[in-house]
This record gives sequence, structure tokens and C-alpha cells, in this order.
Amino acid sequence: MKVVIAGGSGDLGALIAGAFSVMGHEVVILSRRTSPPAAPGEPSATGVRFVSWDGRRLGDWAAEIDGAGIVVNLAGRTVNCRYSPKHRQEIVQSRVDSTRAIGEAIARAGRPPATWLQAATATIYSHRYDAPNDEDTGIIPEHEAGVPETWNFSLGVARSWEQALAEAPTLFTRKVALRISIVMSPQPGGAFDVMLGLVRRGLGGRAGDGRQYVSWIHQVDFLRAVLWVAAHPELSGAVNLASPGALPNAEFMRDLRRAWGIRFGLPAARWMLEIGALFLRTETELVLKSRRVAPARLLESGFTFQFPTWPAAAADLCANHRAALGHCQKRQAQASS
Repeated sequence: MKVVIAGGSGDLGALIAGAFSVMGHEVVILSRRTSPPAAPGEPSATGVRFVSWDGRRLGDWAAEIDGAGIVVNLAGRTVNCRYSPKHRQEIVQSRVDSTRAIGEAIARAGRPPATWLQAATATIYSHRYDAPNDEDTGIIPEHEAGVPETWNFSLGVARSWEQALAEAPTLFTRKVALRISIVMSPQPGGAFDVMLGLVRRGLGGRAGDGRQYVSWIHQVDFLRAVLWVAAHPELSGAVNLASPGALPNAEFMRDLRRAWGIRFGLPAARWMLEIGALFLRTETELVLKSRRVAPARLLESGFTFQFPTWPAAAADLCANHRAALGHCQKRQAQASS
């Protein structure tokens, strides 16, 4: 079977591409790059082809969609930035335009794929503390009162992203909106790496008042969930990719400190986070919005999490991080000797 992954040259695309390739499937990655990247952790498996696309309009790449079994669209500019007018435009266009282009390619295909897995975001749910948001009962507001304007921008992006998927005229293709929470991976540069870096520097205390919920998923379960959804045709529409173990930020950071072996972490008041975000060129929404998400549809379909709770996931991630760090130090020592 052919699997086409749009925007698949990042870490999550690498996980999915590698898994499908190992299973013996033909994997095609639609990317602005036309050759396999050399960075560690990115796709390089034998049998993975890279095809150029611009992520905005139909082109020769659309021929790869015709006859494919599964299409996965992960395209989207990172939201780890300041929401300037330019960045806002890029964030919206990279998600909505790519989704529309994939939808048009599927609609025109003589042999349309059976399944379209479309990246979406758990940020679509309301900022709340009282109850978890699942796919059926979760609150998806058009506008939230009492929150920063940037949070409502993100909410609008999330709604427009899924609307583009819903409007695509793909009558013979199952469509799934993967509402992805924070994917925790030991790889450098990711959310876990940033949080662990704070812990190692003694800064891993609660953020703000620490009441906001953190929804997360271990990268192992992220990949397993994607493969599960792909293999279960009864799942369509929105599916939350989040661990059932969402917990308040204060507890989340406490468990991470324990997993690393550090007892204390300085807390960061909201005003401190605002200043830090300004210098780091990012937004505080990433740490202050309460994302309490429940994976009801995954659990109802029979999916089991390898890491359902944060303490166990944090221990595993810390162990993998230590092992990678030790390997790096060993290689550096060998190179200098």
C-alpha cells in the first residue's frame, strides 16, 4: 500500500514514515525539500520517496494521491513564535491552504485513498478547569471571554483548519481530524526538551498559578494511536490524541522534577512568563491555557495506552534523554581523544 505524508519532514512525520516503511508500505513524503534530510531522527528509511510540493495549490504531486491507500497531512507552520501579523498569516495559510489542496487532490483522484488523516489541534477546546473535553461533550467556543486575544486567534485557526477538512468533497474517503495534544519526545528541541531544560536549571516550578491542565501524549502512544486510527475504519471525524492522564501544571512539573531527581524548582509568575516569552519570541498560551482533553473515542474503540500516566511517561522520557546525553558525551570524548 502507498502512504502519502504531506508535510512529513519533521519529527512526527519521521515517526509515521518510519513505521509505515518498516511495515513494508511504500511511503511518499510531500515536502518543500526533494531529498531526504540529514538531521538525526528525520526520515531516511529505504523506500521513502520525497516529492516536492508548495503546500498551497495543486501540482504534479497530486498524482501521488491517486491510488494511495492512506494520506496523512501534517503540514503547518510552527506556533512556537510571536503572533505577529506575518506569522499569523503564515500559521493560517499553511494549515488551511494545505488542507484544501489535499482535499482537492483527493476529490480529483480516479482512485481516491480510503483514509485521510488530517492533523488538527487540541487547542480547539475551551480553556477550562472543571471537566475534561472529549470529542462528544467538549466545549468548542467561537470566542472566549476573559482570555488574551492571542488565545482567540489560536481558537479561530483550529476551527478554520477543521472546517477546511469538513468542506473537502471527498465522498469515498474516510476523514479523521487528529486533535493532537503536546507530543512528548526525548528528541532535542521539542516541548519535553524545553521543560526538562527548565528543571535542570532549577526553574521547573509551576507556571502561573499552576492550575491549568496540561494535556500530553508520549511519542510512543502518538505513533501507536495514528496507526490504530488508520487501521480502524469505524473511526472518523474528530479523534483526540491525548493521554487520559491530563493533570494541572503544578503536578506536571512536580512529577517531572521527581523523574529527573531534582526536588525544587523556582515557580514563574504570569508576568515573568510574559517577559520570558517576549525574549524567547513565543507566546504564553503554550503554557498558560488549560488544555484538559480526554481521548474518549480512542478508549471506546479499544485502544490501550502504553503510557497513560505522566509519572511513568516522565520517567521513561528522562531515561531516554539521559541515555542520549551519555551517548553524545561518549562520542565527543572519542572524537577528542
